[in-house]
Amino acid sequence: MLNVGLDILGLARFQFGMTTVFHFFFVPFSIGLAFVVAVMETMYAVKGDEDYKKMAQFWGKIFLYSFAVGVVTGIIQEFQFGMNWSEYSRFMGDIFGAPLAIEALAAFFMESTFIGMWMFTWDRFNKWVHTLFIWLVMFGSSLSALWILAANSFMQNPLGYIINKQTGHVQMVDFGAIVGNPQLWNEFPHVIFGAFVTAAFVIAGCSAWRLLKKDHVTFYRKSLQVALVIGLIFSLGSIASGDTQMRYLLNNQPMKVGAMEGLYKNSTEKGEWTAIAGFDTKAHKTTWSVDVPYVLNLLSYHKLTGTVTGMNQANKELHAKYDKKFGKDINYYVPTNTLFWSFRIMSGAAALFALIAVVGLIMNRKKSQAIMKQRWFLYIMGICLWLPFIVNTCGWFITEFGRYPWVVYGLLTIADAVSPNVSVASLLTSNIIYFLMFAGMGVVMIVLSHRTLKAGPDADNTDGYAASDTDIDPYSKGAFNHD
Repeated sequence: MLNVGLDILGLARFQFGMTTVFHFFFVPFSIGLAFVVAVMETMYAVKGDEDYKKMAQFWGKIFLYSFAVGVVTGIIQEFQFGMNWSEYSRFMGDIFGAPLAIEALAAFFMESTFIGMWMFTWDRFNKWVHTLFIWLVMFGSSLSALWILAANSFMQNPLGYIINKQTGHVQMVDFGAIVGNPQLWNEFPHVIFGAFVTAAFVIAGCSAWRLLKKDHVTFYRKSLQVALVIGLIFSLGSIASGDTQMRYLLNNQPMKVGAMEGLYKNSTEKGEWTAIAGFDTKAHKTTWSVDVPYVLNLLSYHKLTGTVTGMNQANKELHAKYDKKFGKDINYYVPTNTLFWSFRIMSGAAALFALIAVVGLIMNRKKSQAIMKQRWFLYIMGICLWLPFIVNTCGWFITEFGRYPWVVYGLLTIADAVSPNVSVASLLTSNIIYFLMFAGMGVVMIVLSHRTLKAGPDADNTDGYAASDTDIDPYSKGAFNHD
């Protein structure tokens, strides 16, 4: 019997966080890469420029690595749901099952089918049909995200259900309400735009490192140009969709917004926005802060007047609403420091991405050599290839930590969702195994990507993933000739 100050709930939460964060490294990355590669191949189909075909094939290799790792980590994540969160699975099965079934049977199968057709048929279809395959892969990936987020949105804002009186579990009565959940349609664009930004700046960062070595300059400058255009468009889109989502949360989850803005007390009419601050989370108060007047009102309501509910007020309202069902001892305060700084990292990075994209596009103009001369800027872009993964993790922290103590908002607490028959020993063992597996997969992903970049776009020049001209068609008559 292990007794080292560990408890089942803490270990189960850590495992959920670890598997989700690691899986979410690759989900937006692979969705975004599918989009960028589709854009590159479309440009090849339109212009007939072989460089764009080579770009689609080259960056497509890294997309395939991310897709493979994403599938494996997704399977592990689903496994730990049944292992550690059986009470949640029973409670949510009727709701969670439908979106996940559609995601697997329609979106994932579609994605998997066309990814194979795209890989192996470069010479077997005309360029427009082949380009359609990668667009269908991207569409399937986005649909997968939509159905997963539909289930997650129910956990944030339950709609279209009743409580079964015999089982005590939620039961679906309105599928349209689940699909039409406003939480979903505020969350989905922000996630998808973030995915496109992730891929764009990873490609931009990788291209920057190769340009520092003056390796295949024309190829990487073209890759950089496409990536920065996409990065600029969807950085701005991510800011706009984030603003829409924030305004929705003002009324839907005021505790989350209060933590994101560092407000224990309700804001004043001056709408002071807290740029940085320190908090006493035990006493539920701000110890120091740097405030800018009226900015909070502009961000929250797009006008100079208005007030935002603080965490102390939100806590009182939640106790008044749920004490009868869940008791008076429950703690409704979310992790303030985590949400406050995650929100600032996420928001600041979005603005930084847009700025880098603008500067990079100016320096990378067709007749200009500025991008090659300003090595400091290439170093900045190279370092920024890691930033989207940090930003995506911050966004996921806000989404998941922000609904504490609920696993299903207002219906099921985290403590009530954990499996009753798991042990500290089994959880600790599985945490160690999963961590080592994830670390190993992460290293493999980085090593394979680095090797691909180092080998360059001309490596294994057999027209992409198609068979070489010297290979025999296995279905031809010649394949059965043993002479």
